[in-house]
Amino acid sequence: MISSAMTRIVFMGTPDFAVPPLKALAARQNFHICLVVTQPDRPKGRGRKPAPPPVKSAAQALGLNLFQPEKLNTDKAVQHLASLNPDYFVVAAYGQILSQRILDIPVIHPVNIHASLLPRYRGAAPIQAAIRNMDKTSGVTTMVMTKDLDAGDILLTATTPIHPDDTAQNLHDRLSAMGADLILNTIDQLNENRLTPVSQNHEHASYAPVLKKQDGCIDWTLSNRKVIAHINAMNPWPGAFTHFSGKRTKIFKAIAGQDETTALPGTVCGLYPQGIHVATGSGTIIILELMGASGKRLTADAFLRGHALDLSTRFV
Repeated sequence: MISSAMTRIVFMGTPDFAVPPLKALAARQNFHICLVVTQPDRPKGRGRKPAPPPVKSAAQALGLNLFQPEKLNTDKAVQHLASLNPDYFVVAAYGQILSQRILDIPVIHPVNIHASLLPRYRGAAPIQAAIRNMDKTSGVTTMVMTKDLDAGDILLTATTPIHPDDTAQNLHDRLSAMGADLILNTIDQLNENRLTPVSQNHEHASYAPVLKKQDGCIDWTLSNRKVIAHINAMNPWPGAFTHFSGKRTKIFKAIAGQDETTALPGTVCGLYPQGIHVATGSGTIIILELMGASGKRLTADAFLRGHALDLSTRFV
């Protein structure tokens, strides 16, 4: 038990998802963040100028020490981390695999915050997988890290319903905030010897691999509900897309239609200012927001004013 002492933490994270947990840990008077480890600055935007990852910006605003190695699993990095004598590593979407030498450094545990209810959706894209598969619930898990991907013993979980109109961005933000609360509770209970790690049921494990741009392509032969789930899951990245007149068209928002149609999947079957009705493998969807070659996100009404769609048009 170390509840009466200052808890020493090395935090590792890179994207927006990791920022609320970092801020929550930094706000605790009995926690000392010895170091924040994040990925190096990467080229971004049209100018391809190096940009800091969100965790770096947050750490600088909090006045925390930073470490941005290109590779973490080196002798020099191991020595540096070990010299800090941390009680915990807290890892949230860091982006590098940690060697066993590094995982062995914390006095108590290396703890990971994962955006799913493990063992479901191990891997890099659990939020998108939960929405695309039309799961009713999602959640956050804290676990003891091992070398195997997201396979460590579970510490705590927190759950949230997935609403039909949730996008990956909505759910991401909610789970990130939940992760901030959960990691505080996890460390408090570990410090007080009130928490015993529980092994995952590996037979029930599923995986959500990293997304690629091509994963955004819409399969119009799916049912309208599944097409909408796909659109929501791909928002904001990589973005759900289809092709019209040989050009890529992104679709950001759609709802299920009530139309009865025998049209081929992908065929436009209704053109209204309120939305573009498109046939799917079962039922229709109504596209509310989309983006064509202009690169601007438009309402259906605005899109129709600049594009020659008709009832024979087919998205492919």
